[in-house]
Amino acid sequence: MDTSAHVKAVVEQTSIFADWVDGRDAADPVPTCPKWTLADLVDHVGATQRMVAMLVGERMTEPSKAFAGYVPAPTDPAQWRAWLTDTAAEAKRAFESVADDTPVWDPSGGTAGVPFWSRRLFGEACVHRADAAAALGMRYELAPELAVAAIEDWLDNMTSRGYWENRPGFADAMRGSGQTLHFHATDAPGEWLARRNPDRVVLERTHAKADVAVGGPAAELLLVISRRRPVDAASTLELRGDRALLDHWIEHMDWVANG
Repeated sequence: MDTSAHVKAVVEQTSIFADWVDGRDAADPVPTCPKWTLADLVDHVGATQRMVAMLVGERMTEPSKAFAGYVPAPTDPAQWRAWLTDTAAEAKRAFESVADDTPVWDPSGGTAGVPFWSRRLFGEACVHRADAAAALGMRYELAPELAVAAIEDWLDNMTSRGYWENRPGFADAMRGSGQTLHFHATDAPGEWLARRNPDRVVLERTHAKADVAVGGPAAELLLVISRRRPVDAASTLELRGDRALLDHWIEHMDWVANG
């Protein structure tokens, strides 16, 4: 997916999310983010989109102004749908105002800030809609091609130089001596091999024998990798190899557990 496709999907996923949360109880707990209520989830989704819109639209190469520009969600759940629709539209306008090579701060450590942020907002929208589904008892569905793109975002982010430098606890836990994990979507093209080297995890897009392999429908694979569904509850996935290695990987995705 390119930047425009990511942004188009952000608008679509946010629209579904907005319809689900519209007028709901702000105090509803979010089981997949135990520290959050529904109000916290809505606030995070919309505020993040506004922050990214500012970063991209104003072509920021340093993020402090965008972080300081945090705008909370309305306290009245009846206003959530309109607010979220506006935040997604604001993000869309920001991306339409720049090119992929426009200099924008890239926390991954790369130099492609515009594509990075379009992909990150897309991944956020997909995963946090799963949080809303868990909180509200809704059925979560995501087209296989979109789920593969969200997995790609997730794994790219987790293995980026910037993430490792800024999350030393995660980096220490995920260093290894060559252990490998293979993730395979069975309903759309998508395979990833993660190798836990002593310095960092290396991600390859390939089919290869691994210490542990997990395969199945892309949407369910996304939910498991992002800690939105326990492995034991993912009945359509097939797991082969070292289960403890997979459990260790998922256990240390603390970024996800906290939203």
